[in-house]
Amino acid sequence: MPPEVKALDWDRYQSIRYRPEHALWAGEGRPFTARFFHLGLFFEDPVRIHEVVAGKARPILYDASLFDHRKSGLAGVALPSDLGFAGIRLLHRNDPERDIVAFLGASYFRAVGEEKQYGLSARGLAVDTGMNRPEEFPRFTDFWIESPAKGSDRVQIYALLDSSSVAGAYRFAIVPGRTLVMDVDAALYPRKEIERIGIAPLTSMYQHGENDKRMANDWRPEIHDSDGLALWTGSGEHIWRPLVNPEQLRFNAYADQDPRGFGLMQRDRDFGHYQDDGAFYDRRPTLWVEPRGRWGKGSVQLVEIPTVDETFDNIVAFWHPDEKPRAGDELLYAYRLHWGAKTPGMPQLGHVRATHVGIGGVIGKERTYYARRFVVDFSGGELDKLAANAGVEPVITASRGEIEITSARPLAAVSGYRAMFDLKPTDTSTDPINLRLYLRLGRRTLTETWLYQWTPPPPSKRSLR
Repeated sequence: MPPEVKALDWDRYQSIRYRPEHALWAGEGRPFTARFFHLGLFFEDPVRIHEVVAGKARPILYDASLFDHRKSGLAGVALPSDLGFAGIRLLHRNDPERDIVAFLGASYFRAVGEEKQYGLSARGLAVDTGMNRPEEFPRFTDFWIESPAKGSDRVQIYALLDSSSVAGAYRFAIVPGRTLVMDVDAALYPRKEIERIGIAPLTSMYQHGENDKRMANDWRPEIHDSDGLALWTGSGEHIWRPLVNPEQLRFNAYADQDPRGFGLMQRDRDFGHYQDDGAFYDRRPTLWVEPRGRWGKGSVQLVEIPTVDETFDNIVAFWHPDEKPRAGDELLYAYRLHWGAKTPGMPQLGHVRATHVGIGGVIGKERTYYARRFVVDFSGGELDKLAANAGVEPVITASRGEIEITSARPLAAVSGYRAMFDLKPTDTSTDPINLRLYLRLGRRTLTETWLYQWTPPPPSKRSLR
């Protein structure tokens, strides 16, 4: 890139504006228009972009006059005609200023529902995420945008993916709405054996929230794009795993066969819990992955990376097949992405509304040993229809330690139930402890399953106050 482009800082790069009158399909009465991102800042690799009309493709070439550079310091700089673009923005006629989908950087893309607030991202593919060696980032090198019919409610984009380990072809069929739906078809061709391949990877940010205040050094009560991983297993079980910002990298794999769906969710949509009138974390979209077809045996894998700042994505989730891809294989995957506040990932059973963690013990009694209190609120399903004395009980298991002071009682504030228990460590280990909880009435399961991973502090830091 020219040195002037390479030297752009965040503010100067953000000031570059694509001129709307030059948008693809502008003034043609179509439901969509497309604009393009300028190179610069973190985006140094140009992508080739084509328009497809009646089955024929034509390249869309860079021209400096497509952009308003006045505030960036690039006005008057002789930019080369072959500079290229960094990515694509799609806009819908219902809002001619704010985009609904963006493809920008490596194989990253993101979208919005009716809230029109970007948050977490998806990727075309993940390779060797969370391992003890550098991650490989395949990138979309070429895009083909199919010209939509004037009365169409969808637009299709094709993409070529490439890296040292794998090549791939993708199709994205995009339908905007209250929940934006994106059908993805991927054909992958490994060049070598890939130890950890991630299908339908999701990338998000969790700094701190109601259950994890390790990095709660900000005036805002919570900062996160997503607050939990939701799973709908092939056997039909709904699972909710709250996210954390760990002190060290955490990796978890949830084995499954033919999963019905998984996603990184932003369930907490109360502005008062964030108090952010700029980033609007309460409006951040949930992203739910719905497999189309049978995916066989594998696992949904979750990587949680320590972060000190909200500008760093530190959460990754993806599907990992049991069988390692090898050179010469063809891997075909089809899935549907749902972007928005309400997605199919919400179970019909009672679901987790909040998770709170604090010091254990009984109020008013002197603590003689260290314990941790866990409080889980459930709502939905039939919970608000049960009598106060119905006999709902929490079913709690722990991989280590002793469970005590258990309860489950109605909570009118959430039209549901609150489950509480203490976990008493019984050894000096700082290895993570896995917790599992759900509510039942007799033999009937009332809620999804809450999973949690808690790391006890070393004995020297197990304060009784």
